[in-house]
Amino acid sequence: MSNNPPTRDEAFALLKEFNTSDSLINHALAVEATMRYMARKHGEDEQKWGIIGLVHDLDYETFPEQHCKKTEEILRDRGWPEEYIRAVVAHGWGVCTEVEPQSLLEKTLYAVDELTGLITACVLVRPSKSVMDLTAKSVRKKWKQKSFAAGADREVITKGAEMLGVEISDLISDVIAGMREAAPEIGLA
Repeated sequence: MSNNPPTRDEAFALLKEFNTSDSLINHALAVEATMRYMARKHGEDEQKWGIIGLVHDLDYETFPEQHCKKTEEILRDRGWPEEYIRAVVAHGWGVCTEVEPQSLLEKTLYAVDELTGLITACVLVRPSKSVMDLTAKSVRKKWKQKSFAAGADREVITKGAEMLGVEISDLISDVIAGMREAAPEIGLA
């Protein structure tokens, strides 16, 4: 049986223990905010979804070649609940793990992770540098430019939207709404 779920403060301290890069910490905060938004939208546990979003890339800066696998080890060593560990590992499905997202939480994390990166890139080229005035339509325009934010895997985003049974434009709108909630904290206000 797993230990008690971690608090948000514990999760954030753990994130900072393994990450010093502002861009990776801001990405974690953007995914956290989006996951909290999506949890509320679906009547799910906002705290749990947010914490999982916060630590999903825990190992990326320190152990990029062991992405997801090292996070699994770190979380297991610290007695994190199995559901949290599985969700984090499943977000790397088809890229660095074979764990397929099953639950709504896992599918949501899989779908929004890459999309927060694409949306951040879209914001940074805007004159306002703000997510507050970004529209799904302008993200769709940038989506078509394969060279723009080439690191944001459109195939993963598309597969995630399909798993959730939602249109890409609706997913983009939800992620923008989620990121707006953390805009000042992630420097995108």
